[in-house]
Amino acid sequence: MQTNLVFQPIVTKKIYEEIVDQLRDLIARGELKAGDKLPSEREMSESMGVSRASVREALTAMEAFGILDIRPGEGTFVRKTSSSETFKPLAFVLAVEKNPGQQMMEVRRVLESESAALAALRADEDTLIKIRNSLDQMKSAENTQLAVEYDLKFHYAIAEATQNSILLRIMNTVADLMHHTFRIDREKLLSRNTRQINSEHEAIYEAIKARNPQKAREKMIEHINNIEKGMEQSFELEQEN
Repeated sequence: MQTNLVFQPIVTKKIYEEIVDQLRDLIARGELKAGDKLPSEREMSESMGVSRASVREALTAMEAFGILDIRPGEGTFVRKTSSSETFKPLAFVLAVEKNPGQQMMEVRRVLESESAALAALRADEDTLIKIRNSLDQMKSAENTQLAVEYDLKFHYAIAEATQNSILLRIMNTVADLMHHTFRIDREKLLSRNTRQINSEHEAIYEAIKARNPQKAREKMIEHINNIEKGMEQSFELEQEN
């Protein structure tokens, strides 16, 4: 069960809607993940300074939307089905389509270039810090496996900075699928091109920090184009060997 979640005091008349918004934000930011158990109604009501009835109303509403799963005697959990229902069809596409990697890179190019541009317009101080920290952790990672994990967090942080929860969900699904399907390829690519990839990430971050959406878009497209070329070269090398 998550015990370190930070809830904000409720100061509006529509109490249950405010609770729903806070829970949605926690899920969108990844602080509550599929399968996680929520604190008890009592703990949540005390943390937010509201009645247990308001908490119960919010949880019931979110269960109706398919976001939460209330299990009598066990507790309330974030549903696993929504992400898996999205993930499985995409995984099937990767398994049966020709050039699935190329198609996924095209999707990334569309989504992430605009995410970078939106992040340049909307990023607040907290999300800028998250982007910066992910980049620094990637640079100082002890091994390639960890560096790839922080690479993923870097792109998550940019998606979060857009302040668009739907885009964040889509981005996370696509990035997760790429990460699990092409993880070994990404590790090989990063080990061979560490300096270049770090430099490209730095340029993306600086453009976002400078509030320059066009440059952020261009730097992200340049980065993804280079990643795609690198993966194609890796495939060609493997075919030769």
